[in-house]
Amino acid sequence: MRELIFGVVGGLAIFIYGMNLMSEGLKKVAGERLRKILEAVTRNPLIGVLVGAVVTTIIQSSSATTVMVIGFVNAGLMNLQQAIGVIMGANIGTTVTAQLIAFKLGDYAYLLAGLGFAFYFFGKRKYAKHLGQVIFGFGLLFIGINTMSDVLEPLASNERSLNLITQMSNHPFWGLMVGLVLTVVVQSSSAVIGVLQSLASQPVVEGGLVHALIPLGGAIPILLGSNIGTTITAILASIGGNNGAKRSALSHSLFNLLGTVICLLFLSPFTKFVYLISPAPNWAAGITEASVVARQIANAHTFFNVLNTLIWLPFTKLLARLVTSLIPGEEPISERKVRYLDSHVVNNADIALNLSTKELLRMGQISQEMLAEVETYLNTGEADADLSGVQDQEDTLDYLQTEITHYLSLIVSRNSLTERQSNLLANLMHITGDLERIGDHCTNIREQEVYMEEGNITFSKMALADLQKVFALAKEMFTSALTALAKNDAGLAIKVLDLETRMDVIEKEIRTNHLERLSVGSCNPKAAVIFNELIRNLERIADHCNNVAEAVLDYLNAV
Repeated sequence: MRELIFGVVGGLAIFIYGMNLMSEGLKKVAGERLRKILEAVTRNPLIGVLVGAVVTTIIQSSSATTVMVIGFVNAGLMNLQQAIGVIMGANIGTTVTAQLIAFKLGDYAYLLAGLGFAFYFFGKRKYAKHLGQVIFGFGLLFIGINTMSDVLEPLASNERSLNLITQMSNHPFWGLMVGLVLTVVVQSSSAVIGVLQSLASQPVVEGGLVHALIPLGGAIPILLGSNIGTTITAILASIGGNNGAKRSALSHSLFNLLGTVICLLFLSPFTKFVYLISPAPNWAAGITEASVVARQIANAHTFFNVLNTLIWLPFTKLLARLVTSLIPGEEPISERKVRYLDSHVVNNADIALNLSTKELLRMGQISQEMLAEVETYLNTGEADADLSGVQDQEDTLDYLQTEITHYLSLIVSRNSLTERQSNLLANLMHITGDLERIGDHCTNIREQEVYMEEGNITFSKMALADLQKVFALAKEMFTSALTALAKNDAGLAIKVLDLETRMDVIEKEIRTNHLERLSVGSCNPKAAVIFNELIRNLERIADHCNNVAEAVLDYLNAV
């Protein structure tokens, strides 16, 4: 008994490790494409289904896809209807693992692992290393299956285990509960179904015929329970999220639960259909039930999820309204709160870096608003003596800088980054500091304006015109820098560098004009000091915009 438990646990560990290794390799090979695929989701649920299926096929985990989707809904990057479509597709994509297992590549497991190891550890190009990681993980997956098959073989001749399995096969409810509990514990429906395929394939000799240890009729309730159990990952991921994230998790649970109920009500015709589309035993040709049951289980898994999606796809809006009524309420919008960063997707470097960029752009928008607000004084001559408004924005920038920096650090610690990803991360880290410093300079400008208001200090028309010229140029640089960051636009980044050169020229002209006004006594000495402070802060803002543009160009050159 001890050998059986240790063998199953060890084989399962190798299986899950191989699957994770393969998933990580696939994400590195197709990471940028994966991000673009997810961004392509539209309001059309059918497109969402296709995207969910493709992404899950790539990363080999419906739980991982669903958790990413919940993170996107929580960040406001995806609405509930889009999320439901992707989740439906994820359920279809996850069946690919069972189909691969059914090919019975166990005889080539060590060859695949060895070949993958050679590419992974000795390959010189990164693409070869990542591809080797995929093949290595694929080989380990089948080594884990082989290990479990070997230790489960004695169960086929054990009378007690045969009676237990027979009773479970005759009572679908218990099979359902076994699949559910095992998946909740293991946190992987693919692993549970892999064990099921391995266990079911053990040959049992009865009446001179070789049967499967678990026939298809007994296996279907277990895989249905596994489909329900896999939703626990999404539920856990939604804890602490907003209402949108919780609704997405609930829709996943309802979708799988309602599909299971429908399937159980029509279990007999469902099983007959799977027999029709699957290989059948042929004892005359030496094809036993035990040799085909793994493929039958894989087909049942695929057909159930495809059928469940086809049933519910036309009712996506209805399902969205249902979960919204069960979890009512609108999410309050708070500035001092991250909107895009999500810890559940931090293991996917490309997506996590994309979310970091979006949060950075939000920082930039807040800094832009601050710059526009402090310019208002020049046009109206009024400044609020209460600095709490601009100080709140500055505190928000400080908070976001801390959170983004921490998130970027998590990305480094959780991933093996490619050269492109490392370059992007380093640049994002620098840009975070630049945007926060722009907020500091805006706060400095507002403080000078309040001082002018309280002291009834005014500028001459020439001085005011000069300041407006510098403000306009700083705003143009800032807008171009943020757009260059958002779109990876080299042309706009170069434009910022050109504007910085122009800023230097204008600054010299303005300071010359300022000295002339001082020399003829047309400038108030107090106003002169404030004028210099404003020009200095605006010039520093331009420098930080220049830094952002240089970071964008550095990343694009590296790519």
